Amino acid sequence: MEKLLGQHESDIIKVVIFGPESTGKTTISNQLARHYHTVWAPEFARNYLQDKWNNERKTCEHADLLPIAIGQMALENDLAKKANEILICDTDILETKVYSETYYGGFVDNNLEKHALKNTYDLYFLTYIDVPWEEDDLRDRPGMRLEMFNAFKETLDKYNRPYILLKGDKHTRLKTAVNALEKLKEIRKQYSKTDLKQFREKGISVWQVNEQIELFKNGTPFSKLQKPATIDDGIIPFSNEELLHFASYYENQQKELETLKFVPASGAATRMFKDLFTFLETVNEFGFDKAIQEHKEVKKLLDNYTNFAFNDELNIQNIDSETAKVAYIKTILSNYSKLPKGLVPFHKYKNIRTAFEEQLVAGLSYATGKESLTKVHFTIAENATKAFKRVSYRVVPKHDENLRVYFSYQHTNTDTIAVDYQNQPIRDKAGKIVFRPAGHGALLSNLNEQEADVIFIRNIDNVAKTTFYPDAAVYKKALAGKLLSLRNQVFELITKLENSVIDTELETRCLALLSDELNFIIPSDFDTYTEDKKTKELIQYLNRPLRVCGMVKNEGEPGGGPFWVAGKDRISLQIVESSQIDCLDDTQKEILEKSTHFNPVDLVCSTKDHKGKSFNLFEFVAKDTAFISQKTIAGDPIQALELPGLWNGAMAAWHTVFVEVPIATFNPVKTVVDLLKPAHQ
Repeated sequence: MEKLLGQHESDIIKVVIFGPESTGKTTISNQLARHYHTVWAPEFARNYLQDKWNNERKTCEHADLLPIAIGQMALENDLAKKANEILICDTDILETKVYSETYYGGFVDNNLEKHALKNTYDLYFLTYIDVPWEEDDLRDRPGMRLEMFNAFKETLDKYNRPYILLKGDKHTRLKTAVNALEKLKEIRKQYSKTDLKQFREKGISVWQVNEQIELFKNGTPFSKLQKPATIDDGIIPFSNEELLHFASYYENQQKELETLKFVPASGAATRMFKDLFTFLETVNEFGFDKAIQEHKEVKKLLDNYTNFAFNDELNIQNIDSETAKVAYIKTILSNYSKLPKGLVPFHKYKNIRTAFEEQLVAGLSYATGKESLTKVHFTIAENATKAFKRVSYRVVPKHDENLRVYFSYQHTNTDTIAVDYQNQPIRDKAGKIVFRPAGHGALLSNLNEQEADVIFIRNIDNVAKTTFYPDAAVYKKALAGKLLSLRNQVFELITKLENSVIDTELETRCLALLSDELNFIIPSDFDTYTEDKKTKELIQYLNRPLRVCGMVKNEGEPGGGPFWVAGKDRISLQIVESSQIDCLDDTQKEILEKSTHFNPVDLVCSTKDHKGKSFNLFEFVAKDTAFISQKTIAGDPIQALELPGLWNGAMAAWHTVFVEVPIATFNPVKTVVDLLKPAHQ
């Protein structure tokens, strides 16, 4: 299938005209081909299906999609050899994938899907539904044009494809497309053929690379804090009665729910051992005595070395001399610093447990759902797959036969380019442009692919020993119960809005839920809307993903917290990192200092609508919350771009509810000596 569905190597510009039926794709393809004196690849499906209709009086069937995809790629690969600098593709096999999903119950041939996602293009032009519907033998669903358009748009967002929306008459569309193509041609001139090939292999368009560099040049805006979220002003405290009520509410529905625990686990353990590296550097430069005075955390580790689970694995009995202590630090770094953090030994029992195993076992205490299955999904580095699977094969059978473990990788097309302080791309010793993982916000792609009614999210290093499970599990269940209670109310109200005329009672209930429970600020002019507009707006306000976040009091840990933040169109509850706050602004700094709570310990999420369809999570991202961080490569300072954080800007337009939870539920291991805290001993 590689030869039949894969793209042949080519240096030309490839653009795709993408969109539902009867939206002017053929017209703009023709126009662009004439404008650039080049060829265009027509839609193979049209002739194929017309022949089928003429000969058999049959329309498209699922079995036709793979032959259509093969025919489309044969056309593209053949015409790419004849194109003059630019090939205009009137559709691609990603479009075939969309039709397969929407017409055939979500089923897509594995080979078609693989190559639809693997094949790369410089730019997509998404055609809007503002042209008249033209009937023919093959076209159908004229009453579902908006739904189909949304399916195409969601696909481009989901798979991180760069696109320009084409609207208006054919002259306006041509002007928009030509302007974009001229810009694309200028961007490509800045890079060599080797660079462009590197971009293609990563699944990143040169257009996207340019967008990232523009962000470095223009900077990213700070969040505009209005006030901190505090108890009874954005953060809910549970009474004992509420805690037990919501925990029970979840437990009573658990067996009917698809539940999933989602654990970001792609990080390496390097930062966890950062103090040990700097300790050795100080030893080399100034000697042991000076180093041990300056590095109190390392002294703490050495004084308590027998209390670490990894010491049982290393089986080191004595480190009395300075030489032995230095050797011990080197042994720790040699064995563990390059491991994924999830595979570092964290806890002592009869056997040693890694953070990975602890997350699995903890999930059994609260995340068991339909068919008694406990599903835990880890996002990991691809090169760590064998190591994680080896551990899972060993530990899963001894805990529960209904425990299921899944893995996914941070997609390479979410990586971002690294630049110097002149905003020029950084190159490695081999001359290749350097890309870096774009923070945990890149994991939105992985989360967007999950299918569950309730999703628990918790970082890989935020674990505790089993003695801490019962109390923590009650709070996790209560957060899930609060989520389900709110979700069920939202679903009921949306259903009523869709099936009945709005009246005063229904309007009041909607507004009360939005403002009192979901922290949604209603527009000040809402009362002036017509009944029809009120109905549509209320559905839009209500119909979005929902997260309930456990928040702990801030006891000096670094990081961000919960705030009321001014956005483009409204004030909303957000989780904001300290790097997103302008601390040179006295007002913003004062708001930050008045913050009482820390980043969420746990998130519990609902990512499906009232009809059971998964939201496209990319539609709810605040893209302007990406931020620039300062890093080093081989000791040289660089700038790196972080995508909107998974529970920060990536969830900015979700419904957000903050619930206070005890500090005992928050046990992250940021440095190795954190393993000496009670939750890990």
